[in-house]
Amino acid sequence: MEVLAYIAAALTGLWGVSHAIPTRRVLAGFAPISTDNRRVLVQEWLAEALTMWGVAVLVIVVTAVGGDAEVTRWVYRVAAGLLVALAVLTTFTGARTPVIWFKICPVLLATSATLLLLASTL
Repeated sequence: MEVLAYIAAALTGLWGVSHAIPTRRVLAGFAPISTDNRRVLVQEWLAEALTMWGVAVLVIVVTAVGGDAEVTRWVYRVAAGLLVALAVLTTFTGARTPVIWFKICPVLLATSATLLLLASTL
């Protein structure tokens, strides 16, 4: 159970990092845009990265602490649900563009969610 959870957390956390790194390049692709639209785009782009990091940290902490097994299982399930929701959102938005990274995102998030769901059943 723990190995699957740690793998899911690592995938999700690293995807968050890879999501945040190209923020400037992504913004440049939308130029010219207003300052307000630029701020909103940065906010939304980084909010997804922060969400992935939060999920990864939550999974790591609940796994490392090793508390109540039932609580841990539910944390995994809720985290998986959030990842699936992000994957679905991306499937119907960014993944419909020709950008390959947006097409990879739903697969990676769904993989992490699947690992967490498996970990929640063991």
